[in-house]
Amino acid sequence: MATTLLQTEGLTKRFGHFVALDNVSVGFREGELAAVIGPNGAGKSTFFNVLSGSFPPTAGRLTFEGRDISGLPQHAFTRCGIAKSFQITNVFPNLPALENVRIAVQARYARLNIWTPRRKLTEVIDDAAALMEATGILPHARRTASSLAHGEQRALEIAMALASNPRLLLLDEPTAGMSPEETRAMMDLIARLARERTIILVEHKMKLVMGLCQRLIVLHHGQLLAVGTPEEIRAHPSVRRVYLGQRH
Repeated sequence: MATTLLQTEGLTKRFGHFVALDNVSVGFREGELAAVIGPNGAGKSTFFNVLSGSFPPTAGRLTFEGRDISGLPQHAFTRCGIAKSFQITNVFPNLPALENVRIAVQARYARLNIWTPRRKLTEVIDDAAALMEATGILPHARRTASSLAHGEQRALEIAMALASNPRLLLLDEPTAGMSPEETRAMMDLIARLARERTIILVEHKMKLVMGLCQRLIVLHHGQLLAVGTPEEIRAHPSVRRVYLGQRH
């Protein structure tokens, strides 16, 4: 039985009088590939922002490997082993792809000598190249990030997120705006990455999460509606009523 890596207990987030997240308690097991789903306004983005440290919870607890990380600054989440790829591509557009990843990798090396020429930082460059190979974009290493196709840019951002060697990778709508071909390539990439780490994603494409993820967490009006395997969620009466029956 896999151990629980990330646990929320009564997680609540308010913005003034508006309750975006209401008393959500759920655990994510080590090594699993899970998705957070729900109709528009369900609280998915807020939940993800709390999980990644972008928003502190108003109430409740968030624990990672048994440690309470509720309200810690976002950089502390990264140090704990949590990384996030954003819904909107977040890269340095005018730099080569390899340079984007190299910068992300170099952040791991806190004691680098600032006088060391960049070309001599072979370990950093080798690590960056390995991450680009793992995400399928090494052939584009010398191209500027802005010249890459949308799917390639998303893969580049994931390579940058992996630079901190996270135990938990959060992917916010990883296939948003992608063509069917790009979507298939991203699904394959996520499946490969999930063999080595825990992954939680937010995704609107139901066919994708049903075929890719081991477990689904369904939110509705900021509350936890259901948790289960794709088969269990597909057959859940409340989920069918509020989500699966809607057109997207």
